[in-house]
Amino acid sequence: MNEHHPIEVRHFEHPGAGRKRAKPTPKGRQVDPTALAEIEALLGDKPRRRDLLIEHLHLIQDRYHQISAAHLAALAELMKLSFAEVFETATFYAHFDIVKEGDPDLPPLTVRVCDSLTCALFGSEKLLAELQSSLGPSVRAVRAPCVGLCDHAPAVEVGHNFLLKADRNTVESAVKAKDTHPHLPADYVGYDAYVAKGGYELLRRLRAGEIDKETILKALDDGGLRGLGGAGFPAGRKWRSVIGEPGPRLMAVNADEGEPGTFKDRVYLDSDPHRFLEGMLIGAHVVEAAEVYIYLRDEYPISREILIREMAKLPPGGPVIHLRRGAGAYICGEESSLLESVEGKRGLPRHKPPYPFQVGLFGKPTLINNVETLFWVRDIVEKGAAWWKSHGRNGRVGLRSFSVSGRVNKPGMKLAPAGITVRELIAEFCGGMQEGHEFRAYLPGGASGGILPASMGDIPLDFGTLEKYGCFIGSAAIVVLSDKDDVKEAALNLMRFFEDESCGQCTPCRVGTQKAVNLMTRKSWDRELLGELSDAMRDASICGLGQAASNPLTSVIKYFPEEFGA
Repeated sequence: MNEHHPIEVRHFEHPGAGRKRAKPTPKGRQVDPTALAEIEALLGDKPRRRDLLIEHLHLIQDRYHQISAAHLAALAELMKLSFAEVFETATFYAHFDIVKEGDPDLPPLTVRVCDSLTCALFGSEKLLAELQSSLGPSVRAVRAPCVGLCDHAPAVEVGHNFLLKADRNTVESAVKAKDTHPHLPADYVGYDAYVAKGGYELLRRLRAGEIDKETILKALDDGGLRGLGGAGFPAGRKWRSVIGEPGPRLMAVNADEGEPGTFKDRVYLDSDPHRFLEGMLIGAHVVEAAEVYIYLRDEYPISREILIREMAKLPPGGPVIHLRRGAGAYICGEESSLLESVEGKRGLPRHKPPYPFQVGLFGKPTLINNVETLFWVRDIVEKGAAWWKSHGRNGRVGLRSFSVSGRVNKPGMKLAPAGITVRELIAEFCGGMQEGHEFRAYLPGGASGGILPASMGDIPLDFGTLEKYGCFIGSAAIVVLSDKDDVKEAALNLMRFFEDESCGQCTPCRVGTQKAVNLMTRKSWDRELLGELSDAMRDASICGLGQAASNPLTSVIKYFPEEFGA
């Protein structure tokens, strides 16, 4: 039989016993009532869903030209999120100007001067220095990564108004006139003009059952249309992969072309938006996506205004279309980072597998296509695969939209045969080199595509032709350098871009780009150490940013021995 022993209870005196207790006060960050009322009025009846966090941050930035700590706390309160969640998302994106507690307010107007490679070639660094000393305390002049206007370098953004081939006088005039809003082009193809020439007839036939999905897919397969955002994955195969997954399915459009030197999607969106929109709606119908999310870079306010106007005119039926603004993060051009951003989070790349066609946006199978890929869908289906294949040069097939900038007489988006060489492109489409400049080098695929010497200017420009040289065509951004340009400085400019744009998630990219910049700023490059660093970044980085960031560096070391006294 168990015995029950009495339990001795001892009472211990607290050292502070007998003292008067302090009045309890709330702990944690307190929400300012004025800030709460301001954000509540700004959001109005808009949903408070987590995936709309970045959209709501844009509302605050647009209204107040900055985002204060008080407004962040108020937004967190209204969206029922922690302050930490809202803060880490807001500070991830370059276009949100966060003002911490106790810091003075920012000037009411921000002027952004693009300092990416082509703009740097045309004097953006000097222009920024001039503006920082001349614009006065009511204007903030800051550097900005590529804004997609490389064919009009140097580009400057005053508020949301972009100035082309800007100089100190034009910027100061725009600031004085308070000309801070985007100017829409008057000559783009609107809905009525597009329909008058057969637009949306293919979509109507598809929805009516007059043409089946397999016909669409076969046309894409036979034509060999590939992803034109850079990866080059066959479009028809991607659509079939999504269809093979159980529904419900979604679709996302990558309109976040942030690769320095690239601006082709901007040209298409600003000139013929409905050809892209029809291709998008055809894709959504084929994969049975009930909702489509267009992720558009924030540097394209003109494209955004055009899309808002023209989407309102679309034929009834079809998917719900959401237009989402990026916020100045190059990494969000990577497909899984884009999905994270659409969901209202930091744009950190996801580990793969699973792939987005399996587990994509909001955990659902998702079709992701680039703007230009969708732009060509209608033409390939209506004109036939033979039409697409009738274009091409040097054994290659199809058309490519080359974004050409740098030391040529006529920069711009050039629609040319796939497989054309850079020499042919310069001579036939760009009016030759600028006077006084001799062709020395070129970037065949934007910032991450490498740098090649003019002596290698006869390589066909297409998927699969450049890889054996340590380069790739990517989004077909061609930057032409001359004998007046320093290729080592060009590579350093690109590495600084990657250092700034690294999301920081993985050490090889975050630290590797920083170390590379440090080593490349030295008068004499330690080529062996830079080579080891490049290998580590390429082999161990999570996504394409870190994997390809060293391509310009390694190609300069390999193909420009004269830079190293060899």
